[in-house]
Amino acid sequence: MAIKYSPTVIEHFTNPQNVGEIENADAAATEGSPACGDMLTFTLKVDPESHVIEDVRFRSYGCASNISTASMATVLAKGKPVEEVKNFNAKIISEKLGGLPATKMHCSVLAVNGLKAAIKQWEINNGLAEEEEIQCNVTTIKKLLKHVINPQTGKNIISMGMINFIKIDGAKVFIEVNLGDTEDMYAENIRDEITETIESMKCLEEVVVRILDRQKFEIKDNNGV
Repeated sequence: MAIKYSPTVIEHFTNPQNVGEIENADAAATEGSPACGDMLTFTLKVDPESHVIEDVRFRSYGCASNISTASMATVLAKGKPVEEVKNFNAKIISEKLGGLPATKMHCSVLAVNGLKAAIKQWEINNGLAEEEEIQCNVTTIKKLLKHVINPQTGKNIISMGMINFIKIDGAKVFIEVNLGDTEDMYAENIRDEITETIESMKCLEEVVVRILDRQKFEIKDNNGV
């Protein structure tokens, strides 16, 4: 089935705004991974007195939704104080685009996270924040998994109660996911999103995701077990 996009999504895909990279940017950040299909890099120029974002640009490696959400995120952020932009969320981006298919909601999450990561880097560069040391524990993993969107519903997998358990064993983490009422066709997408998200934790070397289908029968994990 072909994915239907709103006219605004198509406009931002065919004529994206603020594409490129700012020379001598005040901050930069990259979210996602080309290996998993989507990646965004944002660069910023921020007024040192007013803390207003004077310029913001992006480079994309991904699909139409990836490009469109990044384009809209930069349009909304330019000219705004960083404190206001820090309150952006995926729903705001999606609504401004006239809606996104549930299977593409993760793109708006990626755009917002990338933009906020660039702001965070600007704050660190200017002594307004300290670089956070990522704690290698279940609490941190659950926090990160709130960014993983169920393609069928557009909601995050934590709020839907899809995580059965998380176990850390040295540099390896095991995560079991229960699809519940989610169609089996979305299993691989959810697995890929979880793997990409948790791989950002440098303290972990391997992520094993095991998914149970709607009848509670096991689907092979990403180690083929």
